[in-house]
Amino acid sequence: MKIGIAGAGGIGSNVAVHLVRTGASCLKIADFDFIEESNLNRQFYFHHQIGTSKVETLKKNLLDINPKGNFQVENLKLTRENMTDFFQECDIVVEAFDESKYKTMLIEEIYPLGKLIVSASGIAHWDICNIKIKKVMPNLFVVGDFEKGIENYNTYSHKVSIAAAMMAGIVLEKGGFYEK
Repeated sequence: MKIGIAGAGGIGSNVAVHLVRTGASCLKIADFDFIEESNLNRQFYFHHQIGTSKVETLKKNLLDINPKGNFQVENLKLTRENMTDFFQECDIVVEAFDESKYKTMLIEEIYPLGKLIVSASGIAHWDICNIKIKKVMPNLFVVGDFEKGIENYNTYSHKVSIAAAMMAGIVLEKGGFYEK
């Protein structure tokens, strides 16, 4: 089972870590950004990694957890033109973008392929009481509070981590990783 992750920031890096720590070993991740100090409050990176490529650094960090893992990464900005090809061989795709227009783009491009998509909406603010999972369509699950977005609120590690853990749980359950 190959799992694709669109974005290696707060959600993407933490989903990847949760997946690898629970046994997933085949990930394909795309992001074009570099680590900044402001990312360290919620992303799976360290101070000495500031200025490095998120995907290349995430791969190194994941290999520190599982040296035998198959972690394909590409320093790439995903677009309508390249997204389908990038995730073609993936069984499940995790949407981990910051902006809603890119979230929508991923769903519009990937959903028709019949792949399971796990997305996030409303992961900002410190309040964790209303985080839930919504099955929006047969192959689309969204995690968050559906209200407090990054446009109006700060992000905090505990809420991002909880949402990422819930997203990883969906991937593991629907991907058949859990023992029955």
